[in-house]
Amino acid sequence: MADPRLALIRDPRFREHSGPRGHPERPARLDAIDQALAPLAGRFLELEPRPADDEEILRVHDPLHLARLRAVEGRRAQLDPDTYTSARSLEIARLAAGSTIELARRVARGEVSRGFALVRPPGHHAERNAPMGFCLLNQIALAARALQEDGVDRVCVLDFDVHHGNGTQHVFEGERDVLFVSLHQFPFYPGTGALEERGHGEGLGATVNLPLPAGAGDPEYLAVFDALVAPLLLEFRPELLLVSAGFDAHERDPLASMRVSTAGFAGMAARLRALADEVCGGRMVLSLEGGYDLEALGASVHAVAEVLMADQAPVGAPPKPGPLTNPLVERLREGHAPLWRSVGGV
Repeated sequence: MADPRLALIRDPRFREHSGPRGHPERPARLDAIDQALAPLAGRFLELEPRPADDEEILRVHDPLHLARLRAVEGRRAQLDPDTYTSARSLEIARLAAGSTIELARRVARGEVSRGFALVRPPGHHAERNAPMGFCLLNQIALAARALQEDGVDRVCVLDFDVHHGNGTQHVFEGERDVLFVSLHQFPFYPGTGALEERGHGEGLGATVNLPLPAGAGDPEYLAVFDALVAPLLLEFRPELLLVSAGFDAHERDPLASMRVSTAGFAGMAARLRALADEVCGGRMVLSLEGGYDLEALGASVHAVAEVLMADQAPVGAPPKPGPLTNPLVERLREGHAPLWRSVGGV
């Protein structure tokens, strides 16, 4: 029987990756999370992290990508305009990736019910052959690929980071058995994630971008969850739900222009928890992505943890629609209806 406690992976070593002074993706992010979770001490199942090996990494990333990261081991380097390494960054990125893989596997095997990998650096911008946007290794994509190797037939990756998960999309956009769903500010960094990006070949339709305008908040996000994310997951019926959990759509975050509240993140988590309970026996794994206001990040992770530890998902009523809500939902529905029966297709 699965351990009913929320499984966490966290470790002081995740603080040993750093960029230059003032970089928003900083070790203090984890300090803020630990402080926010302190009142819940003793209620988690704490799991040990472990590094990803080369074989696991090369299921997603090109050998030249790994070679490039190895070439800067032991020193500080700038890999793109936003992405830096310090002496132990590759080691720590391996630890983040392996920990997310291991947590996903333990949930898939039924050892634990659900889990949250509180890791850094983030991963969803990392492409097959390039680091990008603070990200070195794409741990959520690596976890999905590991589950496929273990015989899991259908996986959903849901990404609610404010920035589109370009790396994850590009890994899976030609495949039909990994559903990638992303809610993100658009147009915005990294420039991908338009409504028209719906996958290709066998994967046509299994990439579901839900671009949201600047200023969108709880009414828009939760309406999109109710009107599109829920029916899509009910139709696809994944065997496990992986979540790229970024908290930079928060109204306090300095890097974006969204208006999601702490309660809004709890509402999204509750909806995902309820969907996971309905379609895949509750099997759900979150991996930390963005979130750069320390107070907002800590409060939001605390709120999401409370939802994941509750006896039942406290979904609650959706907020009153704002002026953006109904036109936005209708536009997104029309964009995906041709390929999905559940949102109005044939």
